Amino acid sequence: TICVGNIYLGGTGKTPTVIKLYEIFKNTKLKVSTAKKFYPDQKDEHIILNNRSEFITSDNRQKIILKAIERNYELLIFDDGLQDGRIDYDFKLVCFDSENWIGNGFLIPSGPMREKIESLKKYDAVIIKTIDEKFDLTEINRSIHKINPTIKIFYSFFKIKNKDEFSLNDKFLIFSGIGNNNSFKEILIKNDFNIVDEIVFPDHFEYTTFNILKILKIAENKNLKII
Repeated sequence: TICVGNIYLGGTGKTPTVIKLYEIFKNTKLKVSTAKKFYPDQKDEHIILNNRSEFITSDNRQKIILKAIERNYELLIFDDGLQDGRIDYDFKLVCFDSENWIGNGFLIPSGPMREKIESLKKYDAVIIKTIDEKFDLTEINRSIHKINPTIKIFYSFFKIKNKDEFSLNDKFLIFSGIGNNNSFKEILIKNDFNIVDEIVFPDHFEYTTFNILKILKIAENKNLKII
């Protein structure tokens, strides 16, 4: 078992990391599946994982492991679940966003931390997500290695694969319902998209017809393309 989790509330790139790991291990001919505990308010991530990988879900992670054994899977990659003390994962990977890092460093509800930063002592590796691959991570690396000198640190950044499908002469309305809306916006700005208007929805937002019609109306009135 591998668990890709975080110790910080909000978007840190867990699900894309799980999918990437799945693709890597799939190429090794291992029988591999992704996994996520079922939460009614996170249907979007379940759909993405189901579409992009072999996927198992249940109302608790122990049941997921039993299902995987029954189906003869050799490797299970969990999306989230580091704080589930009932499972001792073989490899524990913590995702961070370089922009937010640990915020004010306080635990919920005073801050954004699920666990104290010192908990990095019990984890195997860190992946730091950046908007820009040239972002200076010296201080963050130093902070991590001060807590756990042997932990492995890896880096990831987002690249827009279909940029050539858009005209950068256009003006855009963007909308999203994700853990870190600002990251989505900054990636587009870095790639020279002209963002004129933005609508921010809560994480895992379940869009209604009313929401979509409102977005379309605003874009039409302002003559904007939608992303």
